[in-house]
Amino acid sequence: MPTHTMKAVRLHEHGGPEVLAYDEVPTPVPGPGEVLVRVHAVGVNPPDWYLRDGLSNIPAEVRPKFDLPVIPGTDVSGVVEAVAADVDGFSVGDEVYGLLRFPSFDGQAYAEYVAAPASHIARKPAGIDHVHAAGAPMSLLTAWQFLIELGHDHPSPFQEARHVPVALDGATVLVNGAAGGVGHFALQLAKWKGARVIAVASGAHESFLRELGADEFIDYTKSRPEELVNDIDLVLDTVGGSESSRFLRTLKRGGALFPVFFGEYDEEETAKLGVTVSGTQVRSHGAQLAEVGHLLDAGTVRVAIDSTFRLADARAAHERAARGHIQGKIVLTVVQ
Repeated sequence: MPTHTMKAVRLHEHGGPEVLAYDEVPTPVPGPGEVLVRVHAVGVNPPDWYLRDGLSNIPAEVRPKFDLPVIPGTDVSGVVEAVAADVDGFSVGDEVYGLLRFPSFDGQAYAEYVAAPASHIARKPAGIDHVHAAGAPMSLLTAWQFLIELGHDHPSPFQEARHVPVALDGATVLVNGAAGGVGHFALQLAKWKGARVIAVASGAHESFLRELGADEFIDYTKSRPEELVNDIDLVLDTVGGSESSRFLRTLKRGGALFPVFFGEYDEEETAKLGVTVSGTQVRSHGAQLAEVGHLLDAGTVRVAIDSTFRLADARAAHERAARGHIQGKIVLTVVQ
C-alpha cells in the first residue's frame, strides 16, 4: 500500500525547465469514479511545457484556470493500487494507461501516484512495457481523433463546426512533422487505413519514417513541400502556426487540411481552392485507448521513444524537448 506522502514534480512559478521542483507531497486518495494508479512511467507532451510557461500561447478567453503549485502531466502507465467503490471494470493489480483530465491541465501525472478517472484509462496493452505505453495516450489519441474517429461531441475552442475525419483508404496523405509524437502515429494510422503517405521532416528522420511505412519522404530543410507535391487529399500538419496555410496549395479540390496546432487561414482562399480546414482538441477517452491498445498489442502501431529520464530529472526532459527534432516521445520513468 502507498505511504501518506510521495514524490512529485511541481510548478511553484512559471518559467523555463529550471522551475520544475521535485517535492514531497500528500499521496492522492481516489474519489468517486476514480482509481489510484502507482505510476511506472509518464509521457511528456507539449501541454506540459505550455503549463510550465503559464499557457502564454493560449488565447486568454479559452485558457484553462489553475492554481500554483501544480503537478503537470497527463499521460501515465502503471498499476492500479486502489479502486473507488463505484468503479467497475478495474481491479487492484491491473496494468493500465491513460490520458488524464485533458483538455484541463489537472492530470497531475508527474508523480509516484495519481488518482485517475476510470473513464480516462484502459488496460495497458500486454505486448508493450510501461515506458512505451506512457508514450502513447495523448499523441495517439490526437492522431486517432483527427484521422479515424472524433468520438465526442465537445466543441473545439478553435472552430464552430464539428470536426469530421475523412476517408483514408486510397487517399494520399501528407504528414508534416511526421517524426514527432502525433506525426509518427498519424503516419502509421493512415497506412493502416490504406492511405499513401508522404512524410515531411528533417533528413535525419528519413530512415525511421520509411521503416514506419512512409511511401515518400520530403526533407523540409532542403525543399519546400508545397513546391514539390500537389493533388493531395489530406494534409495533417502537426507543426501548424503561421506557415500552415502554405499547405493549402498542395491540396486537390475537395481536399482537407487538418492543423493540430491551429493557425490563421484566409476563408476566401480556402473557398477559392475548394478545400476545407478543420481541427479539434484531443480529449481523454478510455474506450478509444482500449481500441488503439489492440493495434499497439499487435504491433500494427508502435511507439517510438526518443529518450527517457527519471521523474526526478524532469528538468532534463524538458530541456531535451526544447532542443526539438524529437523522434517519437520523451518519457519519464518512476522508480519506487
